[in-house]
Amino acid sequence: MAKNQFRMLRSGLTGVEAVEAETHHSFSRHTHEQFGIGLVSSGAQKSLSGRGMVEAEAGDIITVNPNEVHDGTPIGKGRSWRILYFDPAIVTGLSQEIGDGRAGRSEIAHPVIRNRAIAARFETLFRAVTGGGAADRLLSEEMLLQLVADVMRERGGSDERPPVPVAIRAARELIDDDPLAAISLADLSRESGLSRFQVLRGFAKATGLTPHAYLVQARIHIARRLIAAGMPLAEAAFASGFADQSHMTRVFVRKYGLSPRLYAGAFL
Repeated sequence: MAKNQFRMLRSGLTGVEAVEAETHHSFSRHTHEQFGIGLVSSGAQKSLSGRGMVEAEAGDIITVNPNEVHDGTPIGKGRSWRILYFDPAIVTGLSQEIGDGRAGRSEIAHPVIRNRAIAARFETLFRAVTGGGAADRLLSEEMLLQLVADVMRERGGSDERPPVPVAIRAARELIDDDPLAAISLADLSRESGLSRFQVLRGFAKATGLTPHAYLVQARIHIARRLIAAGMPLAEAAFASGFADQSHMTRVFVRKYGLSPRLYAGAFL
C-alpha cells in the first residue's frame, strides 16, 4: 500500500467496517460512533484517549470506545495499522453473552493491549471478515466472539468514566437533540444555567471537545451514516448541516483520514 493511504475494505459481516492505513497523518481530536479494535502493523504512535495518554507500536492492539474523544500522532516517520469498527450493539450483545456486560453497557478498559495471542486472533478475524468467501462466515463469528472476550477481560482499574456534571449534560443534550440547529453559546448557557465562559470551559473538560467541535463531530456522524446508506455526497453534506460538499470533505478527511468518496466506495 502506498504511503499516506487509507483503504476501506469490503466487510463480510453486517455492522462491521474494515480499514487499512499507512500514514504520517496527525489526527485532531474526534470520536467514532462505533467500537474500534485494531492492530499496529509498523511504526508507532502516541494518542490522548479518554483513558489517558498512551503509545502504541508494531504488534500492539489499539482500541476505542463509542464517542470516546481521541487523537493520534505518529512517532517517527509514520505508522500503519488495520482496524475493525463495530456497531455498538454487536459488542454490547457479545459482551453480555460472555458474561461481561454491565446493564447493557460495555467499555474496553485499555486503549493499548500488548498480547501476542490477541494480536494473532485479530489478524485471523480481519482476514476472515475481508476475505469475501462464504466459508469465512463461521470463522468470522468464532473469531469475533473470542476477540471481544479477550479485550473485555483485559480489565483496567475501573470501567466507569467520571460522570458528566448535570449542567454540562443539559448543554450536551441540547446539541444531541438537534445537531442541525444553529446553536449559540447563549443557548447552551440558558440550558445549563451557567455563564457562557463556564459552559465553554466545563464542556471541554467533561467531553474533551469544545461545544463547536462537538457539534461538528455530531454532524459528521450524520454525514457518515447517510453516505453509508447510499446518499450522494452533495446531498449528504446538505442534509448533515455542512455549508457544501467541500466543507464536509475537509472535516471528514481531517477526522478520519480518508475522503467521503473513498468511504462511500466501500458500500457499493
